[in-house]
Amino acid sequence: MFYDTHAHLNADQFKNQVTEIIEEARENQVNVINVVGFNRKTNALANQIALKYENVYASAGFHPADISQFDESDFETLESYLKQNITVAVGECGLDYYWHKETKNKQIEYFKRQIELSKQYKKPLIIHVRDAIADSYEVLKEASRHGHLKGVMHCFSGTPEMAKRFLDLGLYISLGGPVTFKNAKIPKEVAKVIPLDRLLVETDCPFLAPHPYRGKLNKPAYVPIIAREIANLKKVSLEEIAYYTTDNGKKLFLTNYKD
Repeated sequence: MFYDTHAHLNADQFKNQVTEIIEEARENQVNVINVVGFNRKTNALANQIALKYENVYASAGFHPADISQFDESDFETLESYLKQNITVAVGECGLDYYWHKETKNKQIEYFKRQIELSKQYKKPLIIHVRDAIADSYEVLKEASRHGHLKGVMHCFSGTPEMAKRFLDLGLYISLGGPVTFKNAKIPKEVAKVIPLDRLLVETDCPFLAPHPYRGKLNKPAYVPIIAREIANLKKVSLEEIAYYTTDNGKKLFLTNYKD
């Protein structure tokens, strides 16, 4: 069994196809899925999808690339989602300076506030980082001094050295389709150094489809392709990767979940 810990079944690309996509995932032994929200629309859709399908869970948060769209009322709505058992994480949240350096201060402020909500509701963070790894580490390091951090570095794209620093903060590392790309030297090195008990897998679908589907629509059914590449890199069996990543996902996201 596999756990796709980061899927956007709430994306427009999957409109009117969610049942089919989930059924295909299950045919490929991907039996648990997190549908990740990141703005008003996707948070609401993640909630709706998770309420409808068994072993499908939601997250809710504010993506840093869209941070200028959010205000105080959005925090009230976010908390209403976090009070529901079906919502198992805060995020996708974090820092992204690739497009929007001008919103840096607000990104950091909202990231810190979402970290506090994670602690308050005892739900892990799903952390997005793009071109902001140093600031992200400093924010998380400071937060770790004021209470235990729970969360995952989603679709991690940093170096093995930075991965180890985030691991030292108590966070998990998640790998997706890029680890299968033939020219992806750094993600492959990261895969080799992440301990099995701190590793997660994800698709980030509909984006970042693994080889040989690169450039096409990504789906949760492709998780075994990602897992097989990680198994080869770590020189362990596919069954071990399936076991550890699923067990890790359940420990991180489903500890507090009750039907």
